[in-house]
Amino acid sequence: MALVFLIAPTGATATPTSGGSSPDAEEGSDSDRSTSRRGSDDDDKGSDDGRSDPYDGPRARVVNGKAIAPKGAPREVKEFIAATNQIVTKGYRYGGGHAKIEDSAYDCSGTISYGLIEAGLLKSPLASGPFSTWGDSGAGEWITIYANSGHAFAVVAGLRLDTGYRTDAVTRWGGKSGKGPRWDAVRSTSGFVARHPSGF
Repeated sequence: MALVFLIAPTGATATPTSGGSSPDAEEGSDSDRSTSRRGSDDDDKGSDDGRSDPYDGPRARVVNGKAIAPKGAPREVKEFIAATNQIVTKGYRYGGGHAKIEDSAYDCSGTISYGLIEAGLLKSPLASGPFSTWGDSGAGEWITIYANSGHAFAVVAGLRLDTGYRTDAVTRWGGKSGKGPRWDAVRSTSGFVARHPSGF
């Protein structure tokens, strides 16, 4: 029987910082503790593609390292989750996901760009700095991008999608630790600007 953890969305307020225009310059440390999106790996715990058999709760949950969207989430949120579930086993590479959308490894903003593009909310990849001014100001109801000149991560339906900073939730949820895109518990947003896609 798998353990299931529900993560409430963060209520922290981000502190604005300046943006940059190059691919991501830094990643959070792993030592800090506290393909196609249409595929499905259904089992008795529910699908991990983020769209099939959605979770009947207020926020997303994680099974075997992949997020399951809440049933009431908008289509775009389900598509973001389903898409990024396909890359959460990949590693980190500076500039990954920028020269080409389907890549062998992703950096932080390449990861966020991938989900937004697949959900139809972004046309081409952005680096972390430009995410500081992208979309609408503040936290969104479903998707929030936290960005500064050197790093970006997202909180989607109450779960954090990040390539660096790790908590114990990654391994508890069956996720592969190390650098690269992973679903994780929320983290501090101090030093980041909060932005969100309009309407989400």
